Amino acid sequence: MESFLAQYMPVDASEHGPHLDFLSALVHWLMLILFIGWGAYFIYALFRFRSSRNPRANYHGTTSHFSTYTEAGVAVIEVVLLLGFSIPAWSKWVTPPSSGAHPLEVRVVAEQFAWNIHYPGPDGVFGKAKVELISTSNPLGLDPTDPYGKDDVITLNQLHLEVNRPVLVHLSSKDVIHDFSLPVMRVKQDAIPGIDFPIHFTPVKLSPDPKSAARWEIACAQLCGLGHYRMRGQLFVETKEQLDAWLKSMAPQVEAAAAPAPATAPVTAPPPTVPLSSMPKTGTGGL
Repeated sequence: MESFLAQYMPVDASEHGPHLDFLSALVHWLMLILFIGWGAYFIYALFRFRSSRNPRANYHGTTSHFSTYTEAGVAVIEVVLLLGFSIPAWSKWVTPPSSGAHPLEVRVVAEQFAWNIHYPGPDGVFGKAKVELISTSNPLGLDPTDPYGKDDVITLNQLHLEVNRPVLVHLSSKDVIHDFSLPVMRVKQDAIPGIDFPIHFTPVKLSPDPKSAARWEIACAQLCGLGHYRMRGQLFVETKEQLDAWLKSMAPQVEAAAAPAPATAPVTAPPPTVPLSSMPKTGTGGL
């Protein structure tokens, strides 16, 4: 069943993806068994209780408990799926990676109709953001006076991750409800204004060539307005060296302080010029 479903699903590039795909296969097997079983019973009931065989209505009904046993069996299977697979998977999903795993922390802020990606920079600390500072040139409202924000990297619709390194995404929204969806990572979470949702996963495969048609995308899976169809981004999973080089190329350029001008001797103004007409006339006396 897994191999059959894999033909119609995106590539699985996350560490937890196989567990979700296995659970999905189990649910499909259960649905297939229920479909065949209840379909066969429906055909049997049409034949067994046809009007030509039962010209008079039977007000007592069937005395068999087969349907009760069947329903109990379905309930047991659902409990096994819930307690044995779903709850352990959910527990693992809501437990973020420890600091010892050195996760790559990223802020993703959705807006109509784009994804703002925020990296903390070499110091590993996000700069402070204020709502009143948000503008077209400062989409996240970073405080320019905060020293921790000087080296932060901001991108639009481009999420670069490191392969085999845990990722912790802090997800939020600026305007309406969006849905952050990474199909190849089996990640999907609503982005709600005013709420920070932590999402964690570990990429285990490198992304294809950005120039190829098999690019990995960031999709919005929640209708968020007229431009919902074009709210797409690109996901890149790279080696550590490639990610470091990209972050270095995207780092903000810090302007060097202007050197003070060298001291020079004061310039003395030239003495005022006296007009010739105002000068006293002098001459020698005639004999």
